[in-house]
Amino acid sequence: SWGDPEHGGDCTVVQDRLKNVQRLQAAKNTFIAISANGSVVIWGLPECCSDCLTLQDRLMNMQQLQATVMALAAILSDGSVIAWGEPEHGGDCS
Repeated sequence: SWGDPEHGGDCTVVQDRLKNVQRLQAAKNTFIAISANGSVVIWGLPECCSDCLTLQDRLMNMQQLQATVMALAAILSDGSVIAWGEPEHGGDCS
């Protein structure tokens, strides 16, 4: 990726994890890569969905991903849905 690092334009911090990427999704200031094994790599501005460290263990076996401006939702291989980001923008499906 390229561009302003504050807006997801610098993936050097996660570059070693960007292997065998099958899909790429963008949200505001954030990029999400899904690898062939369903693992996820997220980078960009933490305030805009990329700070998902608390969900990292659950973000495996991702089948599909959708993004809004400030939130993301994913369908996992077991059919469950997980969402994160700003709750007022759809980032909470609890």
